[in-house]
Amino acid sequence: MDWDEEYEQRPPSPRRTDSSDDVNPFLLQRTPETPLEQLTRHWLNERHAPDILPAQEELLSGMLDHLRRQSEAVHLLRGDPSSSEEEHIRIMLVQTEIERVKFIVRSYVRTRLFKIEKYARFVTSNADVQTCLTAAERDHASRHAKITDQHFYLSVLQSLPEAQAHLDDTPVFYPSMVTEPDKSRPVFVHALTKCPRITLPDGATLDMEKGHISLTPYSVVEQLVARGEVELI
Repeated sequence: MDWDEEYEQRPPSPRRTDSSDDVNPFLLQRTPETPLEQLTRHWLNERHAPDILPAQEELLSGMLDHLRRQSEAVHLLRGDPSSSEEEHIRIMLVQTEIERVKFIVRSYVRTRLFKIEKYARFVTSNADVQTCLTAAERDHASRHAKITDQHFYLSVLQSLPEAQAHLDDTPVFYPSMVTEPDKSRPVFVHALTKCPRITLPDGATLDMEKGHISLTPYSVVEQLVARGEVELI
């Protein structure tokens, strides 16, 4: 009943031969991630990133299918009168793990929905962002933006002069009326591997060895997050 027993475990990647006094030696070897570890990493990245990250639809689908199979197995074992006390304890542990994974899945989905609703008008007008969403998420963003626009129009905009009854004005020296993710927001990043040298907004450069933790603007490490070279913490 081990959670990861259905997933094939690849052999660990070889240990790096280069060394550095500044790097924790226990972080030099990175073992392959299980699907649950991958989902946890994407969940934390989604929670800490100001932008909407690419949807992990295939990973989430596989995890939900695995949850269903585990739940069915637990249900059958609980109804088996020949199960021993030790097996019942193992069943309770598996149920606890199932609930933990369900929490991560729900939190991941809710985090994405929160961002989609917050930036709905930006999402519907930006084709690049839409590629990061599933079909259901794109439909939800479109419906949410439409309902919000109708609400603003019926509540306020219809009473204003025509020149001011818009939600897409771009006045000079004022923030845009369309809310966009603030990619300049600082985030904590943990390097999962040795990363290419990055350039900070002030022109300084930063070398991130494996295991290094830094506080940088999200825009600086956005591509590293997308490639899986760093994780947000």
